[in-house]
Amino acid sequence: MDKMRILITGNMGYVGPNVVHQLRQTRPEAQLIGYDTAYFASALTSLEPLPERELNAQYFGDVRAMPASLFTGVDAVIHLAAISNDPMGKAFEEVTMEVNHKASVAIAHKAKKAGAKAFVFASSCSVYGFAEDGARTEDSSLNPLTAYARSKVATENDLKNLADSHYTISCLRFSTACGMSPRLRLDLVLNDFVASALALKTINILSDGSPWRPLIDTKDMARAMDWAISRPSANGGEFLIVNVGSGPWNYQVKDLALAVQRAMPGVEVSINKDAAPDKRSYKVDFSLFRKLAPEHQPVHDLADTVRELKAGLEAIGFADAHFRESRLIRLKILNNLKNAGKVGDDLYWK
Repeated sequence: MDKMRILITGNMGYVGPNVVHQLRQTRPEAQLIGYDTAYFASALTSLEPLPERELNAQYFGDVRAMPASLFTGVDAVIHLAAISNDPMGKAFEEVTMEVNHKASVAIAHKAKKAGAKAFVFASSCSVYGFAEDGARTEDSSLNPLTAYARSKVATENDLKNLADSHYTISCLRFSTACGMSPRLRLDLVLNDFVASALALKTINILSDGSPWRPLIDTKDMARAMDWAISRPSANGGEFLIVNVGSGPWNYQVKDLALAVQRAMPGVEVSINKDAAPDKRSYKVDFSLFRKLAPEHQPVHDLADTVRELKAGLEAIGFADAHFRESRLIRLKILNNLKNAGKVGDDLYWK
């Protein structure tokens, strides 16, 4: 199994480098191939060598025009590539549906036609949207509130009919990502709080702090994907939708801020008690994932992840009080590329 040929799309984003590292550790003989459009290639936040050094090959291109030849001999595809958060989805709504939905389904078709055995789709718990009545299971009703969440639902629906006894499809509904990465994003709730604590010595919660969010460290996301590419269809079915995370990682936003404050004494936390309720609030049930993947459960806890984020940012001398305007915010990078005439409104490179 170690000699699998694995294609990872979107490998030069936030999660991708940790996925590549995980696979290289557990499958040292595997052929690992990356495919990315490289919008975020320069957003490095590590003193280590380039994360792509662990690949056998790196290809550049847009997932909307992926050559069929790249799938030759591929055993499994891990599909990470996406317009990857709500602000970007709002700014580029049409592109989000093209990239996250249409291109994802087309890639799954190409992989199947070329003889791949497994397709892993990075979906999201954001498909649940707003839910007050208990933790969401995979059978719960969906309430996607954003273009990003809607694109994930549409893709899951279209992938369902592609799976068969020769082609397992795993839709991993991930909790909100967090944690250190060679290409860190600071437009995610916990990462933002740690950066704020370091650079500003204060954490401003824009909501009343009450919304619930499930979180997962990117390294634990990578463990789940490592499991999914070798998952036999007897374990979960030919087509699987599963929530990925862990029960203890369902947190209210204010609890995340307080966890950062505990790790970094002297940091003030301010909560906007007059804020309108945040519409994105949900807890998630992860019992199916616990049953199917007992050896690939999350191993990080919140305190670990906060410590790693703090240490990683300190290692690169991070002290940017204006980090929300920086290249560590993905929408800023896309807008800068667009304003510089490097990409068009459709986000194709010019």
